Amino acid sequence: MENKVIKPLGDRVLVQEYKTKEEKKTASGIIIPETATADDVKMGKVISVGAGLYTQNGVSIPMSVKEGDEVMIPAYGGQEIKLNKEKYILFRESDLLAVFQ
Repeated sequence: MENKVIKPLGDRVLVQEYKTKEEKKTASGIIIPETATADDVKMGKVISVGAGLYTQNGVSIPMSVKEGDEVMIPAYGGQEIKLNKEKYILFRESDLLAVFQ
């Protein structure tokens, strides 16, 4: 998908993950993958958000995150998307763990 813009639907949030730490190596030069270090916090930047959800009565529930927010994201989950040679992850808002302020 080249030169496209993604507008998430409903309560979905498009996030671009930050690299929080540089890759680790053993003394002999073997690279330790990120998945082997469970203590790292994954962070990302909100790129785009959906309009939110509606109750059964038609009342709008607005999103609590907005474009540009820095968020803590789960280590697993979400839907990976490649767009314009960049990698993004699509989450439901309820899957996000925290917003940094």
